[in-house]
Amino acid sequence: MSHLYGTAGADSTSVTLACDCLAHRLGNAGDHGMRVRRYLTDMSDAEWAAVRPLLPVPGWLRGRGGQPEGYCHRTMLDAIRYLVDNGTKWRAMPADFPPWDRVYAFFRRWRDHGLVKELHDRLRGKVRQRRAGIRSRARA
Repeated sequence: MSHLYGTAGADSTSVTLACDCLAHRLGNAGDHGMRVRRYLTDMSDAEWAAVRPLLPVPGWLRGRGGQPEGYCHRTMLDAIRYLVDNGTKWRAMPADFPPWDRVYAFFRRWRDHGLVKELHDRLRGKVRQRRAGIRSRARA
C-alpha cells in the first residue's frame, strides 16, 4: 500500500460525502459528527483538495497496528492551523474542534515522525513544479 494518503485503500473520492478524509471513509470519525467551518484559518475545499493527497497514510491502514482514527483529519489540520494563527494555548482551543489533547496527540505524532516536515516539503515541491510549468509556458 502506498504511503501517500491520496492513493490509500478506498477507491471512492466522492464529493457527496461530508468529508473524504481516510478517518471518515475507513475509520471512526463519523462517530463525532461534522463541525461547521467558521474560522478564517479553516481550509477551503480547494486547499483541502491540494493537501489531502499529500498526507501520510495512518499506520493502522498500512498494517502496523493501532486503532482507526476517531477524528476527521481535515478538522485536526484546521485545529492546528487555528492554534498556530491565533497563538492560543492548546487547552484554550474552541470547543467545536476535537478535544485539545487529541489534537495535540495528532500533532505530536506527526512531529515526532517527521511528517510535519515531510508535508511541508511535499507542498513546497508542488508549488515549485507549478511555477516551473508557468515559466516554461511563458517562454514558449
